[in-house]
Amino acid sequence: MSRHRRQASIELLELMGVVKENGYHFDSPETSPLLPSVRTPLSYDYVLVAKTVDDPEKDTFKMQEAFIEKLKMKNLKITKIIDDTVVFYGIQAPNEVFEKYRYLLKVSDACNWSEQQGNIPLSTRIRIVHFILSHVFLNTGENLFELLKKKVFEAKFCLHERKTQKELRKSWARWTACFRGQPINDVRNYFGEKVALYYLWLGWYTLLLLPASLLGVVVFLYALAFYNTSPLIKEVCESNTIMCPLCDKRCKVWLLSDTCLYAKVSILFDNEGTVMFAMFMAVWTTLFLEFWKRHRASYTCEWKVFDWCEEEEELILEIVNNAECAPKEHKHSYLRSTLVLILVTLILLLIIGLAHALVVFRVVATVMLAEGSWEFLSDHSNTAAVILGAVLHYFTITIMTRVNRIVSLKLCDIEENQSFAASERSFTVKMFTFQFFTLFSSLFYVAFFLGRINGHPGGYVRIAGKWRLEECHPSGCLTDLFIQMAIIMVLKQTISNVFEFGGPWFNRWLKRRRTKKLQRKCPHCYKKEDQQTNRWQELCEICKLSDWLRNYRLNDVNSFSLFNEFLEMVLQFSFTTIFVAAFPLAPLLALINNIIEIRLDAIKMVSLERRMVPKKTNDIGVWTDVLEAIGVLAVIANGLVIGISSDFIPRLVYRYNYGPCANGTVTDMDCMAGYINNSLSTVYMNDQRIYNEFSPDQMVTPSGQNVSYCSYKDYRSNEDYSLTPQFWLILAVRFAFVILFEHVVVICKFVTAWFVPSVPLDVKNQRLFDKLNRLKEELSSSEV
Repeated sequence: MSRHRRQASIELLELMGVVKENGYHFDSPETSPLLPSVRTPLSYDYVLVAKTVDDPEKDTFKMQEAFIEKLKMKNLKITKIIDDTVVFYGIQAPNEVFEKYRYLLKVSDACNWSEQQGNIPLSTRIRIVHFILSHVFLNTGENLFELLKKKVFEAKFCLHERKTQKELRKSWARWTACFRGQPINDVRNYFGEKVALYYLWLGWYTLLLLPASLLGVVVFLYALAFYNTSPLIKEVCESNTIMCPLCDKRCKVWLLSDTCLYAKVSILFDNEGTVMFAMFMAVWTTLFLEFWKRHRASYTCEWKVFDWCEEEEELILEIVNNAECAPKEHKHSYLRSTLVLILVTLILLLIIGLAHALVVFRVVATVMLAEGSWEFLSDHSNTAAVILGAVLHYFTITIMTRVNRIVSLKLCDIEENQSFAASERSFTVKMFTFQFFTLFSSLFYVAFFLGRINGHPGGYVRIAGKWRLEECHPSGCLTDLFIQMAIIMVLKQTISNVFEFGGPWFNRWLKRRRTKKLQRKCPHCYKKEDQQTNRWQELCEICKLSDWLRNYRLNDVNSFSLFNEFLEMVLQFSFTTIFVAAFPLAPLLALINNIIEIRLDAIKMVSLERRMVPKKTNDIGVWTDVLEAIGVLAVIANGLVIGISSDFIPRLVYRYNYGPCANGTVTDMDCMAGYINNSLSTVYMNDQRIYNEFSPDQMVTPSGQNVSYCSYKDYRSNEDYSLTPQFWLILAVRFAFVILFEHVVVICKFVTAWFVPSVPLDVKNQRLFDKLNRLKEELSSSEV
């Protein structure tokens, strides 16, 4: 009985336009427009490049020859072609290597039944030869990676297939295909399952951002429609309240009405709608992850890699490379683990220290700008310091990204993991943790500490007893968080995309200018490559060299290439979810970026970079756990932002406990009337502490009037500056809201996760029938 009907999850993705329906059915592979390529004598599994050495006595020449001899001892066919200053070594592995790999797959637990039938795909051949090359050692102990560092070899790469490349450019890797589905099966056949799952995940993430973006825009428009009639804005804009100076010496008292524009901006992001939007985003995160698991299961089942095990394949490749190899035993050292833990803690403390340095920078910048000669900057020193701090934070992120990578690699070397897969997981967790702290330490300070530890007039907290700690923006603490997030998110996405695409494009253009123009293929070779009618004919040497040079001039790729793309997107996912209550337009910015990002990455991989080694996998790895952790952290962070950072709770308390509607008798007044004045406290110059804090020159209004008092935002007594009962009531309600919000949202997340199974029933049934059919075939073959 055949069970090869298509999965409902796959059909849903095709219907939504995430992937392109190309008729690829695994029981009828002849219907695919782009089948997995099979190596013929016209293609090579791998190419090594080295600089030509005239003196055979040089160590570089000897090491080149020694490595090539090692490859020949493994029965690899080597084709050498010299072109001026470089020499190319084309590598082809014999079929015996792949037949051994196929047999070991058959007897392993992680059996891939599809590769035991028909020809071995070229993507699999490339992966096997890449592993062999990486595990060939000279007698002196150097492997290929170390030889590349010593410039014994210039480059190593697998070749792009011109015909397949052209098809991918036409259907996927071009800007005009931005709103088309992705040919995921074709991507999988060419780049392997690891790259295909990345684009499948990114496509699903982008699609799910659409409802989140629409709702974020609705929340924004809702606030925009009513903010002109808001009594809070009216009270600020028409207020005659005199506010205390924001800095020492140069800053003077100012009018609350000066912040009218900022108050209007603040109300766009700090309103009742953001509470519901934050709850929606928490549930949205769970739906995104649970449905992603279903889509992943459907595709990995179709690709016959559902039970695939990377560590077991690595063991198989070890045997293929060397039948006498010894297994790498699992090891654990408490000393190494303790050392790694201490070093990780020190790095995190360093990153948090950088966040504190940014705080000091903003404090000093505020003072310097206020005392500067530019009147505009002097009047807006607080806002200018926040913007400068955000820009400096971005450059700190850029520098620390490089530092974090080096440190993460060194820590993985200390751990001495048993396999490459284990090292990759360890590196991913460390690198993401470092990057997360680099990006979010400053944001967490702005969200939860800014303006809450700076003291009050007559008792300001100072750095080194000199500089006052910065206060929240006059329109509210959420404004600072919004400005910080908007600048970092826009700068990071814009500049990253410019460099990500512009860098490889410029490098390719520069290489083309520096080297001679490639010759076109001769008609005889072009016909052979296009039709491949005679499977035993080789391309001529000129055409081989032309193809190899074309690939050599492309930008290099390495094991971090795909990791960088994942890291960028997962960090963006963090921005989109963790502080979404402060910036409801974050999903919209992420959606616009991702539409561009998918095609940018596709063009880069297909046209601007050398072919990535196809890797087989059945999941996006530890990134799933990282996304789960971000989802939980987003619930906590958004609950704290609404409960602590925003004015949602103080407004709620005022409406029902202190405002005109508190006793339920007033009907002709807005319930929020008088809220602004209620949230302010006042100090007087006849208090010696205030007189010492502010000089007489600072107590002059913009109109030239001398004043003996000023107000500041806090709930304190005007006599002894102690916290009022209203402050403690608001604090209690804040904590109660955070606890209630988090429990309700977490329950919703768990119910959603339970309601949406990770593996569809279709997948479970298809796997059952596939296993049954395989066992029947095994039984039939044994009887014969």
